[in-house]
Amino acid sequence: MAVLIRRYKGQHGIMQEERIDDEDRIERYKRLFEKDDLKKLETGEKVFIEKDEWQLLP
Repeated sequence: MAVLIRRYKGQHGIMQEERIDDEDRIERYKRLFEKDDLKKLETGEKVFIEKDEWQLLP
């Protein structure tokens, strides 16, 4: 089962991490990425959208 990890800064500047393991939510989040970023994400590389860091782990 794949896990999508999102790291972002919270309200007070503290780094937070969200682990998404629901396949439907992962598919919805994948729509946010451009083609090149989606290819990187699917190979396990870290992708940055604005200030958020995303990584997909198998």
